[in-house]
Amino acid sequence: MTETLQGAVEFFARGGFFMLLLLLLSVIAGTVMLLRAYALREVLIIPKDLENLVVDLQPGDSLELVANRVEQSKTPLGRVLSVSLQHLNWPRQENLEAVQVRARHEVVRMESGLALLEVTTGVAPLLGLLGTLSGLVGIFANLGGGGGGDPVAVAQGISEALNTTIVGLAVAAPSLVAHNYFQRKIEIMAVAMEGLVADLQTKCYAETP
Repeated sequence: MTETLQGAVEFFARGGFFMLLLLLLSVIAGTVMLLRAYALREVLIIPKDLENLVVDLQPGDSLELVANRVEQSKTPLGRVLSVSLQHLNWPRQENLEAVQVRARHEVVRMESGLALLEVTTGVAPLLGLLGTLSGLVGIFANLGGGGGGDPVAVAQGISEALNTTIVGLAVAAPSLVAHNYFQRKIEIMAVAMEGLVADLQTKCYAETP
């Protein structure tokens, strides 16, 4: 166990400055992934009880129960439905436009942090490549300066220089997967919220020609 840990420390230490940047980037990306995974749980976006209230509502029913639950809800769905209920005295098209504006704000809030994952996906491999090229320049500079041409030493130096490329790809791959996963999840939940709002408006404006 100690040897494995020591080997890992040496692996990262050989990467130099660019390896340090990659490690910092990996910590930031990992933190964003954990925070988004917690914040984007469906129960925090589309509460089941609020969804059921909207689904079970019938045209002509009192909106008091739904309005009370929406007022208590601090979720994206609750805030979007609140806008619709507050503007029921508006024409349906204007109400819908107000809801769409609120919904866009909620989607932006849900997407917070995803831009960092997208940047990590592009930057991490480039940092890894820069670290590798920097190491190779040092190796060939030593060879040109009379530092010796031991093929074993050169091969070992090249191997160490490639460490940053490996880490760069290792950081970028999970970031890409997480970004696409969260983006898709947000799209699915946004469509679900849109459907619930449309359902509510259809029932509230049922008697409107």
